Amino acid sequence: MSIATKRGDDGFTDLMFGRRIPKTDIRVAAYGAVDELNGALGPARIHAQQEDLIELAEHIHAIQRMLVTVMGELATDPKDLEKFKKAGHKLVDNEMIGDLDSLVDMIEKEKELTFKGWVMPGEKGSLAGAHLDHARTVCRRAERDVIDLAEAEAASDFNHEVVRFLNRLSDVLWLFARWAEVTE
Repeated sequence: MSIATKRGDDGFTDLMFGRRIPKTDIRVAAYGAVDELNGALGPARIHAQQEDLIELAEHIHAIQRMLVTVMGELATDPKDLEKFKKAGHKLVDNEMIGDLDSLVDMIEKEKELTFKGWVMPGEKGSLAGAHLDHARTVCRRAERDVIDLAEAEAASDFNHEVVRFLNRLSDVLWLFARWAEVTE
């Protein structure tokens, strides 16, 4: 099957399980911003590997896999979430947020990194750090887009763990950037 299906030529896109919505829909903006975040993490991971920050690169890769879970949930119409779960897909949950909390604890303790005020992205010369700061800003926008979606779906049972996950992830990405800079 070709990647060029031409199904989007009319300005609509498919959600998981076949529902079609306009590409301008708030749901598309939300999962698209998370997709952009995942894309921004790719260069960060590569530069972390090149800067000999293998442990950091592995953590970034694990987060990229978590973002696939987030995108899948956001790309599913609420009416199809039962199908999503029955198909074996996981919803964003407190365990995923706990994994991020554990990362924060580990980095703050083992790397002795804490928030000491604002930083200038790229100032320390680490490409991994600069890419991670960029990813953090994309994460914040994704969080805002997901909040917009949650507010638009106030009547439904929107999973607010997605918002919590993205909020915590932006903290993790800030710490990741500092980790890369300190190691540089």
